[in-house]
Amino acid sequence: MEIWPGKPFPLGATFDGRGTNFSLFSEVAEKVELCLIDEEGQETRMELPEYTALCWHGYLPSVGPGQRYGFRVHGPWDPSRGHRCNASKLLLDPYSKAIEGEIIWNEAVFPYLFKDPEGSRNDMDSLPFMPRSVVINPYFDWEDDHLLKTPLNETIIYEVHVKGFSMKNPEIPENIRGSYSALAHPVSIEHFKDLGITAIELMPVHQFIHDNHLLEKGLRNYWGYNSIGYLAPHDEYSSLDRIGGQVQEFRQMVKMLHKEGIEVILDVVYNHTAEGNHLGPMLSMKGIDNAAYYRLNEEDPRYYMDYTGTGNSLNVRHPHVLQLIMDSLRYWITEMHVDGFRFDLASTLARELYDVDKLSSFFDIIQQDPVISQVKLIAEPWDLGEGGYQVGNFPPLWSEWNGKYRDCIRDFWRGEGQIIGEFASRFTGSSDLYENSCRKPFASVNFITAHDGFTLEDLVSYNEKHNAANGEDNRDGEGHNRSWNCGVEGPTEDPDVLSLRNRQKRNFLTTLMLSQGIPMLLGGDEIGRTQKGNNNAFCQDNEISWFEWGHVDEDLLTFTRHLIAFRREHPVFRRKKWFQGSPLKGNDPGDIAWFNSDGTRMTEENWKIGQAGSMVIFLNGNAIPGKDHWGQAIRDDSFLILVNAQYEALDFTLPDKKWGGTWEIVLDTSEVSFQGEPGKLEAGQTVRISERSLMVLEKREEENK
Repeated sequence: MEIWPGKPFPLGATFDGRGTNFSLFSEVAEKVELCLIDEEGQETRMELPEYTALCWHGYLPSVGPGQRYGFRVHGPWDPSRGHRCNASKLLLDPYSKAIEGEIIWNEAVFPYLFKDPEGSRNDMDSLPFMPRSVVINPYFDWEDDHLLKTPLNETIIYEVHVKGFSMKNPEIPENIRGSYSALAHPVSIEHFKDLGITAIELMPVHQFIHDNHLLEKGLRNYWGYNSIGYLAPHDEYSSLDRIGGQVQEFRQMVKMLHKEGIEVILDVVYNHTAEGNHLGPMLSMKGIDNAAYYRLNEEDPRYYMDYTGTGNSLNVRHPHVLQLIMDSLRYWITEMHVDGFRFDLASTLARELYDVDKLSSFFDIIQQDPVISQVKLIAEPWDLGEGGYQVGNFPPLWSEWNGKYRDCIRDFWRGEGQIIGEFASRFTGSSDLYENSCRKPFASVNFITAHDGFTLEDLVSYNEKHNAANGEDNRDGEGHNRSWNCGVEGPTEDPDVLSLRNRQKRNFLTTLMLSQGIPMLLGGDEIGRTQKGNNNAFCQDNEISWFEWGHVDEDLLTFTRHLIAFRREHPVFRRKKWFQGSPLKGNDPGDIAWFNSDGTRMTEENWKIGQAGSMVIFLNGNAIPGKDHWGQAIRDDSFLILVNAQYEALDFTLPDKKWGGTWEIVLDTSEVSFQGEPGKLEAGQTVRISERSLMVLEKREEENK
């Protein structure tokens, strides 16, 4: 088979309708062999004939979609200098757009011999035990599909796992459960639309690896934070029985969700790969150009810098590594039509040397990119290295998972009264974190629960983690719950305890949906999903993690639907700009005001020693900055939010008529139904608020209609 010179760019395998161009970056390689692999696992090797701009490349006119392939890289083996080339190892293409199969954990996939892990070189052929890269068909009929670009202040995110969402849903055909197709099935779309979310944030769908130590315990890498292919959708989530079918199935999923107005955001893991540290396997980049792709210990380059807790960290300082990340992001936007990204351990990407630098090359180049800069960019603003907790320090283009919001709201509803001032800040968008960097309230992605930790059901049901099933003697995961479990650990039939737990769930959800910023709901919280106290279910690809559609908390689901609809109907809860809190001037009440439970304005002294967990918040619907799409001023009704996080019921006095004369109860978390007992209240009237509950009143004066 004749191989032509081809082109150095684009990198990877690119089918043009007649043949396929192959290109691989390696600065250290002395020779690169392309390996074409047939269905029986037999390979045909051919040397890539050209080397241009540090890229080895060649073109095969007879090769097309479905062809399995890999690379063998000839070059220096010198771990003391960070070089680990070994042509006996079949290597995945870092630019694979599809990958087939799983690793068979054999000694051959490691670069060393087990009997001498620190000093030996392993020359066993890894081909029989490796997954294969696959040439894909790049063509797809998108029709009129396009990015939805839902405004950030109108965005409501639903974090969900592709497989776990549908594996136990009897209304979805069994042959597609757990797949991309299942997420786009009419039953799934109906749930998303009825719920009212605007975007699904998918846990990692880049091709990932199941760690050997998990498989030996009968476990799997369920969450998927172990990437090995940054352009390849994970093949296990495909229901199509054809090689490379996961690409078209993913595209079809996006297309169907877009038709229903639902954005797709990807949780991406560019901070490390599945190759681990010096004792990890050789699967791809480690054997292609180890010193270029990974951050190595400067004093002893045989070892890796680890800011992620996974063994290695990508070397984002290297231009070709940075190019890989940027090419991956652009590919998912332009060729897969995703609407944004959540960057796992994003602080790692900002490390130029050792410290996190928000002006690093990574953020500079994203800011300048005409494609990537236009989608939703969300950072998990921490890593495990020194100085890695960077909430509030990302550039203006970015939103962030706000861990301080999570911790504060949990503490508040368990009765930590001294944080009342912080609660006010978190509820109004965390201006202390974001305003000084010219960002808006939607820089804060607010959440109470996420994949990492307790579900909402478990947050109010367990005080301690129960992770024995993970095989680590319950040592993994955060130790103590930062919430209130209503005095009884785990499942119970006690109606009083169940009532309190359900009320706390409604409190958390209501606080989340009424806070300024972008709310993120953990998938399954709306139906009462439990992991039975497991707060680190990363390895539980089973009923512990999967949604149990046969046991849906219908009351909670109905409440959540009404709550999200309430947020979407009222722009005062999703402002684009910060509250000013201007003092009362004449009849102008300003945009927000804070009151004690006796109806008096809160003073500086009240903020310091105010009643633990009780306050009244006034939101002025006539003081929303900005205009709508038609240039008209945005108007809404005004609201009073009466909050009682104390252990006992409390009488609240409504503010005087300057703030509103007549109010109607529109939400009460002490009741199972969304509205609770309907009724109208007058200024100065006293209303009793149940212990650990929240009531919302809507202004009903004619002048506000």
